[in-house]
Amino acid sequence: MRTVPLGPAGLRTSNIAAGMMRIATATDEHIRTLYETARDAGIDLFDHADLYGFDVPGGGRHFCERRFSSALGLSPAERAEIVLQTKTGIVPEPWHYDHSFEHIVASTEESLVALDTDYLDVLLLHRPDALVEPEEVARAFDHLESSGKVRAFGVSNHTPRQIDLLRTAVEQPIVANQIQLSITHANIIEQGLAANIASSDDAITRDGGGIVDHARANGITLQAWSPFQKGLFDGVFLGSPDYPELNAELDRLAAKYDVTPTGIATAWITRHPAGIQVVLGTTTPERVVEAAAGTDLPLTRAEWYGLVRAAGHTVP
Repeated sequence: MRTVPLGPAGLRTSNIAAGMMRIATATDEHIRTLYETARDAGIDLFDHADLYGFDVPGGGRHFCERRFSSALGLSPAERAEIVLQTKTGIVPEPWHYDHSFEHIVASTEESLVALDTDYLDVLLLHRPDALVEPEEVARAFDHLESSGKVRAFGVSNHTPRQIDLLRTAVEQPIVANQIQLSITHANIIEQGLAANIASSDDAITRDGGGIVDHARANGITLQAWSPFQKGLFDGVFLGSPDYPELNAELDRLAAKYDVTPTGIATAWITRHPAGIQVVLGTTTPERVVEAAAGTDLPLTRAEWYGLVRAAGHTVP
């Protein structure tokens, strides 16, 4: 499996990450199997959030982090072989966002306890906080870095301008921006392709525009969440009757490259020269193996653009 740089700081990690959002109700045995399958496939980054598991009976904030650590019981040597990433900033009850110094630091320290680790490799701000004060974030990042509790910092679902605002005060590199991306939910790529096409909705600039180009220009690694979703929690496009042309093309390429359509859908993201990292949300070990098989496929430009057209996007 190929690796990608996580920001400009020298850290490299697998171009697939294993997302732990859905492990709250899994058994210890299943979590161990999922983890071992990911590691055998070459995956070394495991993605968490303090929010994951808050809404399951008997759960609460940091629940999936606790399930992960208790099920695996990693030795110090095993811990050192993986990249642990978590997110903070969403407060579920009542629902709001909080990027204050106090919340970032307290939540991070709770994550360290839940994950049973002395340090986090990466901490992301989960969603933008409209009330953010960059100096507060900078103070929190400085404290967490100087105390050895966090080694690198990033964001999730942030626009280029929101990142630039943070960087007016934050001195650490922003190493990652975790955003939603799939063949069908590809507006961050389509904005550039359909630029100056007045009749195309794909040309509408959202999210401040230029997320991909901004990331490439600033050494920020994009991480793609929901890589197989139609849209925002609308179900997967794989095998969906809503996308017959796309699935026919996925099937054709899967036969050519001797992988599954999941592998081709993964390859469509990892083929991009931005070095985008795919964040899997599945708890099915077989799906992890299928996705991993696609990470190194050399899709041609014609094949890559063919998938864009088959998904219904504008390729002028």
